[in-house]
Amino acid sequence: MDHKQDDSGWAEAPATALLVLADGTVLEGVGIGGIGRAVGEVCFNTAMTGYEEILTDPSYAGQIITFTFPHIGNVGTNEEDIESLSLAATPGARGVILRTAITDPSSWRAKLNLDEWLKRRNIVGLAGIDTRALTSLIRQKGMPNAVIAHAPDGRFDLDALKKEAREWPGLVGMDLVPMVTSGQRFIWDETEWRLGKGYGRVENGEFHVVAIDYGIKRNILRLLAGAAGKVTVVPATTSAQDILAMKPDGVFLSNGPGDPAATGEYAVPVIRQVIDSGTPTFGICLGHQMLGLAVGGRTMKMHQGHHGANHPVKDLTTGKVEITSMNHGFAVDSSTLPAEAEQTHISLFDGSNCGLALKDRPVFSVQYHPEASPGPRDSHYLFDRFVGLMRARKKA
Repeated sequence: MDHKQDDSGWAEAPATALLVLADGTVLEGVGIGGIGRAVGEVCFNTAMTGYEEILTDPSYAGQIITFTFPHIGNVGTNEEDIESLSLAATPGARGVILRTAITDPSSWRAKLNLDEWLKRRNIVGLAGIDTRALTSLIRQKGMPNAVIAHAPDGRFDLDALKKEAREWPGLVGMDLVPMVTSGQRFIWDETEWRLGKGYGRVENGEFHVVAIDYGIKRNILRLLAGAAGKVTVVPATTSAQDILAMKPDGVFLSNGPGDPAATGEYAVPVIRQVIDSGTPTFGICLGHQMLGLAVGGRTMKMHQGHHGANHPVKDLTTGKVEITSMNHGFAVDSSTLPAEAEQTHISLFDGSNCGLALKDRPVFSVQYHPEASPGPRDSHYLFDRFVGLMRARKKA
């Protein structure tokens, strides 16, 4: 398909990138970013800002992101907004799909054009297609498996790409946490970024939190450190004995990619022992889902998932509505939660579960990203709620 000049900014050119869906559908566009191909699940993200944070969120491992907002790249990239713990590696999105051409950056913080940034991180991209139509397809049929390919000469082995997309098993049953978790434990002391000051450092923290890294984001750690104090990050496979031997005031269960039931094979027994110890526990996203499994509930694959910085959630404990940042394709089935676990938050989009708490233990979790990077800051109170639980237990 030729690309004639239109409002997307593309001049006539042959297709140099393809998105090949598992059902054989082929979408043609202009290649950006890394050269090559990547296979994954296609989802759409409705955030209007924060594309660098989104692309480096380890929770997107195994996924190809379609941005519904048409203008992506206009503030460039920098080294401060990367969310994965590794600055060099790319444990986040496998590919990116855009509507319009990437423009030159217009921001005093920009260090690199988005296209060059994608090339350096070898993230394959495609631009110049109707992302509204692709989003509509996902809403109707669910998130498809697909291959995204970029070849500057426009030559593709279409049969091979269709076969790869068709045969990729999908995220159900897939444990992706080993791709993104830390290799060893370490101490985190960096706190939130402030204009004119940059990132701060913890001073005389009141509590010690052990954060289990299933694919944790930097800004989550910053807010944890700022609210609680000392944070020790441990790999996803760390035993409950090793965690409790550090005598933490609280344990944090992080976000991450893949099927919670698959990761839960080794993570859930650890979470159960942490809960049984009486240690205050706070989980988010994948950590929330596995906490649901640990207390006896079940998880399920969602039709189109929740991905964006504008998802309304109601806190049933206060009656307040908060606008949240979300990134998940699985959810806790609230109907399977036991009597000792109460549903605390729900999505106002579809009524799905977005939070739970145990009635007899200092344990709670939410389905969204309370650190809000990118996104609104409505949910920062959850870090204070966690600190309150730790303070109450310490006094007791």
